Amino acid sequence: MKRILLSTTSYQDTPGDHHALLDSQDFEIVRERGPLSEERMLELAGELDGALCGDDAFTREVIEKMLPRLQVISKYGIGLDKIDLEACNEHKIPVLFTPGVNHTTVAEHAFCLLLAGVRNLLGSTDSTRAGGWKRMTGNEIWTKKLGIVGLGRIGQEVAKRGLGFEMEIHGFDIYWPEAFAENHPVTRHESAQSVLREADVVSLHTNLTEETRHLINAESLATMKKGAWLINTSRGELVDTDAVVAALDSGHLGGYATDVLDEEPPRADHPLLNHPKAIVTPHIGSRTYESVPRQAMRATTNLVNFFSGEGEVLQANKF
Repeated sequence: MKRILLSTTSYQDTPGDHHALLDSQDFEIVRERGPLSEERMLELAGELDGALCGDDAFTREVIEKMLPRLQVISKYGIGLDKIDLEACNEHKIPVLFTPGVNHTTVAEHAFCLLLAGVRNLLGSTDSTRAGGWKRMTGNEIWTKKLGIVGLGRIGQEVAKRGLGFEMEIHGFDIYWPEAFAENHPVTRHESAQSVLREADVVSLHTNLTEETRHLINAESLATMKKGAWLINTSRGELVDTDAVVAALDSGHLGGYATDVLDEEPPRADHPLLNHPKAIVTPHIGSRTYESVPRQAMRATTNLVNFFSGEGEVLQANKF
């Protein structure tokens, strides 16, 4: 019997056919509430044949301690930055993933954050709930410049929604989507920094790598328009938190709305949690009753097909 770690909370908490598929297999399921720290992963290491994981710490030390028993990692989602792919490649551990299942959901959440921010939704709601009637003046996004850093599936969906608001779309991606750009009016930029300088609103949709870590820092923030908004539904580590807080405090950055933080879950005194110009949601961009079953079914199907040797598996790494 294969022993499988299941750590994704949305998978476990949301109804759907993925539960029946997983239960139908001859697996022993080890259920945890992730994301799991490296310390907890090391405690579990050596006892698992596979993992159906979220953003747990699959560091090199964890992966190597899991050997020789570990055979596969099935990622629930598309972000792979918490998995040491180099170590997986060296030890020929397949990492499976689920592209194309949550792009519309995350794009909708990006616009939820944007609209909530520019129209002071939280402050207005807090006022009425407290018995007040504080009428706060906000801003339109109509005809504003929307800069998108990362024009993959999610970035493209954000662009479509921006066009629906008659926004002017500016974008950068190292792999420029020619077909998409031919059919949608997007101004191409040669660098992320160029997008930051031009846009009234910047939405981040790029992968986290050593090159993109702290892409948003004191220097890059200084080049943005005064009063611009920053939206992040990608990874918290794309931004230097201290630099963002300083830009919010100075008034140079109009607001920061994010679904992700540099530490999750955050410590109670994390400087963004109660900042009056910040909106923070708890990494729920892809957490809908429609998206979760799609992601969960694809991740489970990948796992089942891998162990059965039949059917398609979507593998992220090559070795």
